[in-house]
Amino acid sequence: MPTSPLTPQFTAPHDPFLEPRREDCPWCGSRSLRTRLRAPDPLRHRAGTFAVDRCRDCAHIFQNPRLTAEGLAFFHRDFYERQLDRFAASVLPDQAVRRRHRATAWRLSALREPESWLDVGTGHARFPEAAKEFFPYTSFDGLDPTARVEQAFLEGRVEEAHRGYLTTPGMAARLRARYDVVTMFDHLAHTPDPRAELRAALTVLRPGGHLVVEVPDPRCAFAALLGKRWLPYGQPRHLHLVPLANLRTELEALGCTVLVTDRTTPHIPYDLSAAVALTLAHAHPAAQLAAAPAQALATALDRLLAPLLRRSPFSNAYRVVVRKGGPPG
Repeated sequence: MPTSPLTPQFTAPHDPFLEPRREDCPWCGSRSLRTRLRAPDPLRHRAGTFAVDRCRDCAHIFQNPRLTAEGLAFFHRDFYERQLDRFAASVLPDQAVRRRHRATAWRLSALREPESWLDVGTGHARFPEAAKEFFPYTSFDGLDPTARVEQAFLEGRVEEAHRGYLTTPGMAARLRARYDVVTMFDHLAHTPDPRAELRAALTVLRPGGHLVVEVPDPRCAFAALLGKRWLPYGQPRHLHLVPLANLRTELEALGCTVLVTDRTTPHIPYDLSAAVALTLAHAHPAAQLAAAPAQALATALDRLLAPLLRRSPFSNAYRVVVRKGGPPG
């Protein structure tokens, strides 16, 4: 039986943690794919490598073959998350993360004071914690596939904790039209179906509400320069890297009004230091100690060059702010 261009075309699986390999793009259906890189699990809990493909037609980048539901659950287990958090802290210290969250919340303070806000992919809910300074009368809830969101609730950083994805069965229906703002910071890359997650985000928004999406930019020049050592490739947990043009077109097709596209302020100054850290992740402790000056130099360069890089093709992230529905009035 003939298939439509959007019908997934698969080859046989080789690993119970991986789905069959796709022969077509999950975004546009094109069969014109090229393997961009192969990268190992940086914490080495799984042997082998994970492949990342790029669609030659729409430039969508995706893990191929993709993790199964079992694989996703494995890489979201608490012990893996704790080790991943420690690795991330070695690249971007907590103090830098707090400054970044405060700066983002300050920029979003131009939004009308919302009554309710859902932070999707919230992790430890550090963004809601920072945003309360600028939105003191807003109720912040968090959603995350890991137990971190439940701990954040116990520690008072969110008022409600929801475990899973927006596309988890029943989640969007239960939260329908509850929120004035939904934020997704580095979340869409982790979702098995980004389009479905965006539709679900609009489901939980009230009419006229705002959706804020921030993701790694696959057009970043560091992606080509550093290859598998470019941290936003994020294997094996990053399943999709969506180009800005694709995301904007999709949101407009869903009836949203695009208010902001920003490729400057979301840049995270960690590309060089993260590349060094990934290179040394499994080196002998003596080698890591010997390389400490190189790590310090890379960190200094990231920070020193950040004002220039964020305004260049080396900017590594972008943000989109949309309103649900057309212009007001």
